[in-house]
Amino acid sequence: MNPIKHVAIIMDGNGRWGIQKKGSRNLGHKAGLNTVEKIIEQTIDCKIKYLTLYTFSTENWKRPQKEISFLFNLLEVFLLNKLDALIKNGIKLKIIGNKKKFSKKLQNIIKNSEKKTSNNNKLQINLALNYGAKDEIIQAVKKLNKSSQKINEKNLNESLFTRGVPDPDLLIRTGNTQRLSNFLLWQMAYTEIFFEKKLWPDFKKKDYKKILDKFKSIKINFGGI
Repeated sequence: MNPIKHVAIIMDGNGRWGIQKKGSRNLGHKAGLNTVEKIIEQTIDCKIKYLTLYTFSTENWKRPQKEISFLFNLLEVFLLNKLDALIKNGIKLKIIGNKKKFSKKLQNIIKNSEKKTSNNNKLQINLALNYGAKDEIIQAVKKLNKSSQKINEKNLNESLFTRGVPDPDLLIRTGNTQRLSNFLLWQMAYTEIFFEKKLWPDFKKKDYKKILDKFKSIKINFGGI
């Protein structure tokens, strides 16, 4: 039985779901937030310590400005309204990615959310915002060069946004798409990958639990026999 410390999820299919239902991508993003809350509940129930959610990539800035504005407003409302619940449930919030491009308002909300939840230890949620794995690796190398540290695996690990967090045991991508989309490329060297056909708003607790149970039975050799 493989213990699970860290689950990473690419929450794909919100926009397509919204168009299928009411012709609105934003409707799908709103519905996807309900799924996020259910998956967080299940993650706590399964006593998993780390959950990383791919929320907004460095490539997502190519989307229409109206959709981008809706997404960040949705995030602001979520963080403001759910902060007390995060604290009550022992959830630590960490934002991974480049935060400099966000509005001052959002940066302040993020800073406050991270500070207020910093001592929680039941579950750490990493929200990947304005995140790209290639950018993360480049920034880590620049950081090592600037401090004249050796470029090796240990030092690079400690210079990433995910420093101090174990690598994901498994990755789940919904939306019937089979690619990594510039997500945690360094960290997923030995991650088991599960591609799910359902769009993210249709992904249920039982679907999540089924994948977790399947992972536990997989034999992982990490290059050995």
